[in-house]
Amino acid sequence: MDCIFCKIINGSIPSAKVYEDGDFVAVMDINPVSKGHLLVLPKKHYVNMMDMDEEILKKTGIVLKKLCGAITKALGVSGVNLIQNNGIDAGQIIFHSHFHLIPRRPNDGIKIGMEHRKYEEGEMEEYANKIKNAV
Repeated sequence: MDCIFCKIINGSIPSAKVYEDGDFVAVMDINPVSKGHLLVLPKKHYVNMMDMDEEILKKTGIVLKKLCGAITKALGVSGVNLIQNNGIDAGQIIFHSHFHLIPRRPNDGIKIGMEHRKYEEGEMEEYANKIKNAV
């Protein structure tokens, strides 16, 4: 497999590892949005979050909480962004499911956000129903 994250996980590409358990590895991002930016990687290769099995997803939340707390404590930051992209149209460029933990500081100048839009009359309910029916 030619997956860069699988190579990081198996040790064939060096990384600055900050956490590891039976299912996950967390490493420093080599191109950080802010200093202390972590990538949380499931050890098993999943294309994206929707590909992950439910047991691993449950464990993911626990690991993310633990690491967000560690970032906040260790770096004295006021917040942490959690970002996870699913699919090319959502900005995913490495197709091994992963989670970004980005430390935030007051007035750090980092812009992570979305342009908010408005629904036309009746559209919100239409979209809500489509999603509800798919659940």
